[in-house]
Amino acid sequence: MNNHKENLFLLYLHKNWKSITLFFLFVLCFTIVFSLSHQPLDPILYSILLCSYIVFVFFVVDFLKFIKQYKKLKNAKKTIMVQLDQLPTPKNAIERKYQELLQILYKNKNELTVQADNKQKDLVDYFTQWTHQIKTPIAAMRLLLQSEQNEQTTELELELIKIEQYVEFVLQYLRLEDMSNDLVFKKYELDEIIKQAIRKNAKMFIRKKISLNYSDINRTVLTDEKWLLFVIEQILSNALKYTKEGSISIHMKNEQLIIEDTGIGIQAEDLPRVFEKGFTGFNGRAFKQSTGIGLYLCKQIVTKLSHDITIESEVGIGTKIIIDLETKEIGVE
Repeated sequence: MNNHKENLFLLYLHKNWKSITLFFLFVLCFTIVFSLSHQPLDPILYSILLCSYIVFVFFVVDFLKFIKQYKKLKNAKKTIMVQLDQLPTPKNAIERKYQELLQILYKNKNELTVQADNKQKDLVDYFTQWTHQIKTPIAAMRLLLQSEQNEQTTELELELIKIEQYVEFVLQYLRLEDMSNDLVFKKYELDEIIKQAIRKNAKMFIRKKISLNYSDINRTVLTDEKWLLFVIEQILSNALKYTKEGSISIHMKNEQLIIEDTGIGIQAEDLPRVFEKGFTGFNGRAFKQSTGIGLYLCKQIVTKLSHDITIESEVGIGTKIIIDLETKEIGVE
């Protein structure tokens, strides 16, 4: 507290050093003039003391006003991005001009913010509409492919599944910013959510001949079904993408859902950054398929669901994704 006052005092001295210097120069000049005039010393000292007292009272009052103004400016830092009403009343024409400049900048900033928000909203609306519209031809293509089953149509259907996943991926990415408005927290059977994700990737399991180790978990979880389903689908999709042979296991340990594969694994130096937006790492550069968005989205979604997600991996051994489904600070109405 004393250091804070001392700093304020030094700031005040720095602000008023010209006035203080001018006062001492006046005192020095009067002293020299009276001395050269051979005036008695007592009147000189009395005049200096009287002036010093008046100046001291003036500076004390001014220093208290300075502290009040300083605190107002400090508090205004917290709200200046929202409003300028808490700025101190200007003392002179210069301060008034500074506040007028701030008002102009604040107005321009708000106008630019509104323009940017409108552009972002238009962009999101456009891509949201596009993702919904593209689902119609995807569904039509699936029906056409199912009407004639052969090796070629099977391959095309698998590629179509990937396209559908990417479309869904875009839609969820667009919704992420306003995700809180879309959340519906209820208690769900975890097995039902997992089985939906497995069915979505079933043909990929068959095509790549990857075995699935999964038994009913028989656990309910407080979450949002749609968003948790997207996370599990994305993790399974990644596991299938980077697993050439072997198996994928899904099991529960305490409150943790564990999805484990026997894929190529992730290099140790890449592990701390796998949840960063746009980070692809060694595997992404080697396979040319990674966008660096999937695990980032999973992390953001799981955090907003009040869960947690971690990853363990070893090159050549496999990867383990751990979703802690214990909810924190969420009440059920």
